[in-house]
Amino acid sequence: MEYLKEVEGKRVHDYVEVKKGKMRRVVGVGGPVIVGAGPSGLAAAACLKEKGIPSLILERADCIASMWELKTYDRLCLHLPKQFCQLPLMPFPQHLPSYPTKQQFLAYLKAYANHFHITPTLSKTVVSANYDHRCACWRVKTQDSKKEETEYVSEWLIVATGENAEEFMPQIEGMDEFQGPILHTSSYKSGTMFCGKKVLVVGCGNSGMEVCLDLCNHNARPSLVVRDTVSNLHTYHLITMLIRKKL
Repeated sequence: MEYLKEVEGKRVHDYVEVKKGKMRRVVGVGGPVIVGAGPSGLAAAACLKEKGIPSLILERADCIASMWELKTYDRLCLHLPKQFCQLPLMPFPQHLPSYPTKQQFLAYLKAYANHFHITPTLSKTVVSANYDHRCACWRVKTQDSKKEETEYVSEWLIVATGENAEEFMPQIEGMDEFQGPILHTSSYKSGTMFCGKKVLVVGCGNSGMEVCLDLCNHNARPSLVVRDTVSNLHTYHLITMLIRKKL
């Protein structure tokens, strides 16, 4: 533990490695490497720092909480009360509503990072992570926007990339012939551009239901396609509300 405290904030080894004519910077990290600067990655770094353990967060985007910052719709709020969504060691401010908005949650995450002096290494995409048994360390290779490679070497690896880091767009028969826009919810911001238009929403999860409601509020005419029968009572009430709005 004393050794880890000594190297906090430092790169214990930093040199250039040349393989097959290609240069790659190799950086030794005196604590865990954390992949992802979302809520989980920030929380892991804060808890480690509270124990005196340094860490390094690698984030492929140019900001923290990139899913919330870049891939969410405007009307998004937390779907659970704030006391169930706050991060360790720092609760939400008391003045926030029970269901904070997207912008309020982002402000909280930025304040959290500042409070614990967490400074992720941004614009670093992890392309591979392999355990080297010879040195008993993880070798985490990254690329930046210029395709320059860096390899981080650490005894510990924490993957905090989330379960929804990559959008999934199913291939539907006839999609190539459809003349209208096709969006994944990660690209949807508001229903402004769909005013007066018919819109088909596939899926009745949280995002699908909120997008439908947002479309109704912008005077669009959405229809909802559900793969299975609706058994969730909350979803049933939301669908009923949408039907009433359309009528």
